Amino acid sequence: MGAFIKGAAGGKSSRRAFAPVAEINVTPMVDVMLVLLVIFIITAPLLQTGVNVNLPQTTKSKSLPQDNKPLNLFVQKDGTFYLNGPETTVTLDELRPKLSSMKQSNPDLNIYVRGDKDVPYGTMMAAMAEVQAAGFARVAFVTEPAKKSLRSPR
Repeated sequence: MGAFIKGAAGGKSSRRAFAPVAEINVTPMVDVMLVLLVIFIITAPLLQTGVNVNLPQTTKSKSLPQDNKPLNLFVQKDGTFYLNGPETTVTLDELRPKLSSMKQSNPDLNIYVRGDKDVPYGTMMAAMAEVQAAGFARVAFVTEPAKKSLRSPR
């Protein structure tokens, strides 16, 4: 920041020989804000992790309380299973031992099942059987809120 000092007019000395002009330069502040904006725009999409699953929609669903970091089981429509993200692919045979070991290390663990709406019913039931056999009693299915329809509810 700086100040510009004007000289007295005509070289005469007076009591107010120099009058400071106080102006705030906002250009550095705007530059910093633009840099921060660019950083947030770039990093925001990188913070989202998971597998792209087309979730079914429901009209009445409640969110579960977030008391413990849950375990996420993703079920793709081709029958592929993921635990907590796309980097951990498991088969149906590997699912029960992995879930059992996680349950033993943290008995209060919740599991959220995120199944694509186009997954065959038999595949979801086989996955649920493995989850229950691993000892999980607190299992929740994740859905998306239903979009407003033009039909009236019955």
